[in-house]
Amino acid sequence: MKSLIKPKPLRPGDTIGLLAPASPGNAEELEQGVRWLQSQGFAVRLGKSAAYTEGICAGDDVVRVADLHAFFADPSIAGILCVRGGYGSMRLLPQLDYELISRHSKVFMGYSDITALHTVLQQRCGLVTFHGPMAASDFGREPRSPFTCKHALQALSSTRPLGQLPEPTAGAAPFFLVPGEASGPLCGGNLSLIAATLGTPYELDTAGRILCLEEVGEAPYRLDRLLTQLHLAGKLQAAAAIVMGVCSNCDSEDDPPGQRTADVLRERLGSLSKPVLCDVSFGHTPDKLTLPLGVQATMSPQAGLVLTEAALEEAPANGY
Repeated sequence: MKSLIKPKPLRPGDTIGLLAPASPGNAEELEQGVRWLQSQGFAVRLGKSAAYTEGICAGDDVVRVADLHAFFADPSIAGILCVRGGYGSMRLLPQLDYELISRHSKVFMGYSDITALHTVLQQRCGLVTFHGPMAASDFGREPRSPFTCKHALQALSSTRPLGQLPEPTAGAAPFFLVPGEASGPLCGGNLSLIAATLGTPYELDTAGRILCLEEVGEAPYRLDRLLTQLHLAGKLQAAAAIVMGVCSNCDSEDDPPGQRTADVLRERLGSLSKPVLCDVSFGHTPDKLTLPLGVQATMSPQAGLVLTEAALEEAPANGY
């Protein structure tokens, strides 16, 4: 993996490029997301893929790759924000110009299907990327989460380490399934996407890293299958620690005792002999943290997950 490249912080007046590397977004939500970004002082430019609203993916692979290349290469665009997830990002991986992207580091943010891009932008380009809210899926939906918005703006503008991560006032509270201390760079994202790239040239390297996993809408037995796949590939064993996000909409009232998400996590992760922190709010939750992937972090029962390294390049003394 290349040495870590940190993007510059976003400032009011900067231009954010919106693109859809995966599924098409909802046009109304996208419009609302654009208005919200503009209300925060940013200019917004839409890629060709952002306008597509039909088909499995937001335009063919050529269009979506061209958007990524154009936005990374354009010096007037300070950051890139994905419209939504869905499906299709991993189709782009063989076509990306990784040298071009490496030469033009900038903020890149999304989650869910965007996990495939996070992995390669870190491992092949050495970029810090941001696992966080998206233009239509989050900033464009009402009610918009103040927690999500506040933490995203902080993560994308602060040149200091984010430190101890805050907890939303609503929802599940994080807890240690396996107590312990660990340190290492953050990696990970959506569990299904990480499993889908195993055995390919684009699979995630977890060695010595704090592996962050989240999922939505997968029944407990499917969660078990996905975690077992990572276990068989050695990815869980190689990690320094595991952070499990809230598994949204994975349990059903029909699930019998002993066959719920908590049971799967306890059985699959509880015997790994390494720290496991569960129910951290990132990914498919209304209130979500923005996690800068690639930066150093620590875990402990006293402090939880603490980001100890700055994710953004220090601003020059005379301004951005």
